[in-house]
Parts: sequence; C-alpha cells; structure tokens
Amino acid sequence: MIKVIYPGSFDPITKGHMNIIEQACNLFDEVIVAIMHNPDKKEHFFTVEERLEIIKEIYKDNPKVKVMAPVGATVDIALEEGCVAIIRGLRSVSDYEYEIQIQQINKEISNNKVNTICLFADKDYQFVSSSVVKEVFHLKKDLTRYLDPIVISKMNEKR
Repeated sequence: MIKVIYPGSFDPITKGHMNIIEQACNLFDEVIVAIMHNPDKKEHFFTVEERLEIIKEIYKDNPKVKVMAPVGATVDIALEEGCVAIIRGLRSVSDYEYEIQIQQINKEISNNKVNTICLFADKDYQFVSSSVVKEVFHLKKDLTRYLDPIVISKMNEKR
C-alpha cells in the first residue's frame, strides 16, 4: 500500500484542496489529509476539531482518504504513518519557490525516506485559497464555485 500525506490548515477546505486530494487518490492507495496547526495564523475561522469533522464528512464514502489532526512536524508524521511522500498543491510560482525550500529540508530530516510531490490544481481552482474564500464569505457573496455545500452550510452556521 502506497501512502502519502497532504498537510494543510484547510481553514476552510476549498474545492482547490479537494481537487488535489482527488488527484492524489487517483495516484496512491491512501491519502492522509493532515489538518495542521499553523502558529503564524493568529485567527482561525474553524477550530481544528470543526475542520476535522467537516473533512471527515466530505470524505466519509471515500475509503482512500484518512483524515487526522496530528501534532508535530509533517515529515515526522509522514514517517510515523509510513508515507512515501508529502503532497503539496501548487497554484503559482511563489508557491513553488516556497515548496522547493521545504522539500529539501524534509528530505534531509527523513534521511531521504520522504519525498515531496507537487500537484497542480486544475485551472478552475488555480486562484482559490482559503483566505480569498473567507473574504468572499464576509462580503456575503455566493461560495458554491469555491466550496463544497457541507462547508458552506457550516460557515453559514457560524455567521
């Protein structure tokens, strides 16, 4: 069984994230969606527990997707879970420049046991980010193009 981990804050999970998960599911036996805590982000829309619940609901019928909220470094979690790679979604050149730095560090830390695989979001999702989605939400605009109905419902509950 070939397992990979897809880490992120997923606050909220967007159709862009879901597109990357779908692509990874087509390539690997198991995709671990790891909801990570980002200490640089001071304010969160959803708690980690809420994000865990939402993503589990979205993927409840997909046996290839495992959702967890681990604590620690992504590369350490990847090794603990037996993952061969960390999946990263790319939208732009700036994403690439950041990811290339991180991938080398992760490879060194794991003694070359964990690679990084970058997947590109489909063109419809190249511009979608959680930050932009939250701005659109606060403007009270339609989110159906960017979010799963489950996420929209949970966001509206918080309004």
